Amino acid sequence: MQILERKRSSISSSAEYISFRSSVPLKRVIVDEDSSKVWSIYDAGPRTITCPLVCLPPVSGTADIFYNQIMSLSAKGYRVISVQYPVYWTIREWIAGFSRLLDNLAIDKVHLFGASLGGFLAQKFAEATAHTNTVLSIMLCNTFTDTSIFNYSDTAVLFWMFPSVVLKRMVMGNFNKGYVASSIADSIDFMVERLESLSQQELASRLTLTCMNCYVQPQKIQNLHITIIDVFDDNALSTAAREELYKFYPDAKRAHLKKGGNFPYLSCCEEVNLHIQIHLRPYESTKHSANDGPSTSTSTENNGTLASFLFCD
Repeated sequence: MQILERKRSSISSSAEYISFRSSVPLKRVIVDEDSSKVWSIYDAGPRTITCPLVCLPPVSGTADIFYNQIMSLSAKGYRVISVQYPVYWTIREWIAGFSRLLDNLAIDKVHLFGASLGGFLAQKFAEATAHTNTVLSIMLCNTFTDTSIFNYSDTAVLFWMFPSVVLKRMVMGNFNKGYVASSIADSIDFMVERLESLSQQELASRLTLTCMNCYVQPQKIQNLHITIIDVFDDNALSTAAREELYKFYPDAKRAHLKKGGNFPYLSCCEEVNLHIQIHLRPYESTKHSANDGPSTSTSTENNGTLASFLFCD
């Protein structure tokens, strides 16, 4: 009997993605006593940098969803690390595991880029480590500050027993519906592939972290250098959640993208990469720089028109 293979998405079959997979090795790191808890990471750029950019994915994401950021920024001298979480059932456990991962990688300080759940975890980690100043800055992409917006607080404790197909439907229900630009459609197809690769336990644990009763205490981290990356087109983040994020961080920089959907780091990666460089620029030529190469100010100034149009205080 002939077995039909599922057609690969445009992104996973692209030359850029294939080049990434062939040039940047996937590493698996165990930092807990439980050997089944494995962090999967891509680590590109100069290892001499001890305060890199660390990217944290959303519920449906794997470490490779930030391949555009890894390839583009590491080529400019940045050290970029993208991580994929093991199974953790509480925020406290995740924070402890992420702390051990940074110790394992001999990382002193970090700049965090977090998308959706990754953005929430970035805020909670910064909050928990405020006394050590481990987090130097945060970039928040389509994210939230309070899990109550999902209205699953009462049932989140039961996600561990939900069938995988039910959990996947919960996630995919937030993806764009109807006609979207081809770049956004490609990003959705790729993220559906990543979602399909996750085990039931991985997906259940991420949804539990997303929906269990928890919120950010902004007074502990609002003095951090923060950039909020938002899109103007349809995405899963409600207007109320977006406004709450703005209210929490009134001094944060705002990077508004005209379009991008739920996954702008895939669908409009060049603009996102530009904003990452602008965000990290104040740290250049300091001990907290994520870049050990020459100053990138010239290249970003060449894009000054775009930056000034999209970047708002």
